[in-house]
Amino acid sequence: MRNSLLIPGAFVLVLAGCEKKPQRDYRPLDAMYSSTVDQLKKMKVTELEVIQLGKLKQAGATDELCLSLYRIAHQHGHDFSSGEAAIELSQAGYSDVQIQEMAESDQIDVLSGDAITLKLIGLSNPTVQEIIHRRVQGLPTMTSQQIGRVKNTGMSERQILDLVDSGLTGDDADKKIIQLEASRNHAHTDFVRNQGRLRH
Repeated sequence: MRNSLLIPGAFVLVLAGCEKKPQRDYRPLDAMYSSTVDQLKKMKVTELEVIQLGKLKQAGATDELCLSLYRIAHQHGHDFSSGEAAIELSQAGYSDVQIQEMAESDQIDVLSGDAITLKLIGLSNPTVQEIIHRRVQGLPTMTSQQIGRVKNTGMSERQILDLVDSGLTGDDADKKIIQLEASRNHAHTDFVRNQGRLRH
């Protein structure tokens, strides 16, 4: 009687052991070299990371950049989830080295928005690189919006960098910008008045 009861239980255990775990879908990584995919498998890449890395690769990133960003994320103790930020930075003209530098600061998602805005403002690559480098180092730096306002006052990039290097932030930066904007507006008013006098 006991043997007859044990047999069904043993049969259930055998069936459970035969069940296969669902296979992870690595197809998003098809554009990578097989050796790169093998490395990621050994590092136990997650399903969500596969999706992120697949998007990054399909956007034109090298295998080296994908692996580097994956490793950097795990060095900081979290999964890789910054594929979109890396793609946006690359499309904005940032080099792999610059993207990795932002990732190493563990702020790539935050920095990517500012970095792209600085490009849209019209600043040159060397100026943008210097500003972003300050942020990566954790130095006090004006926001991209504040820098855009400064640029609209007519200051040169060298003058903008000097102002950024002064470490002004927050309310102090706003006060300085308001002064610069007032000076610009006053200069424009004087120009219009002088033009009016010449007409007489």
